[in-house]
Amino acid sequence: MPIVERVETGIPGFDKLIEGGLVKGSTNLVAGNAGTGKTLLCMQYLWNGLLKGENGVYVTLEQRPEDILADVSRFGWDFSKYIAAGKFKLESLIASDITTVTTKIVENVKKIGAKRFALDSLTIATMGWRESPDEAFKLRSKSFDMLNTLKSLGVTSMIISEVERAEKQSLSRFGFEEFVVDSVLLLNYMTVGGASRTMQILKMRRTDHGKKIYPFDITQQGIMIKSLMI
Repeated sequence: MPIVERVETGIPGFDKLIEGGLVKGSTNLVAGNAGTGKTLLCMQYLWNGLLKGENGVYVTLEQRPEDILADVSRFGWDFSKYIAAGKFKLESLIASDITTVTTKIVENVKKIGAKRFALDSLTIATMGWRESPDEAFKLRSKSFDMLNTLKSLGVTSMIISEVERAEKQSLSRFGFEEFVVDSVLLLNYMTVGGASRTMQILKMRRTDHGKKIYPFDITQQGIMIKSLMI
């Protein structure tokens, strides 16, 4: 069997569930409702990459860069020095057109030779489109092109998708994105019986991944997946 190259996420407890890391060059959907830790997971992944000498790009379509940097600074992650050194790029874009977003992603990744990439979020990138069959077809095509472009760049990517609490069976806006990406991670935040967060690996190509629902904590060092399985 051919050897599958892996990219360690560095997230405690996670890599051991996915044979040591994400498949190199893969696109990975991080789905979940508000407050589940999607942005934190992506930033932790990028931070750990920087520590390993791997440049990274984070494109946000809904948050201010300064707010994101302030939020993660409490974990001791000082991205500013990597930004100044041209090793990390945090770009805020207006999601006016998914083709424009894709073009900017390519520019940023190529400019700093990024190995890791994150987009927040695919949901925002596809907003504003009408639901007519013709428009839906165009959007599916453009989304597919964007995900394939990431593969052609050779970056290992995390793509955030917002999940409405009332629609937990839907992992993406149109329902096709999860079939195009290489893996799907579902984050959940439950408040019944006390607040708790969990991760479920719904699929990961070329990987014998954990099949359970895994609780995780947000600690002073970031996300930590518990060894306990429920």
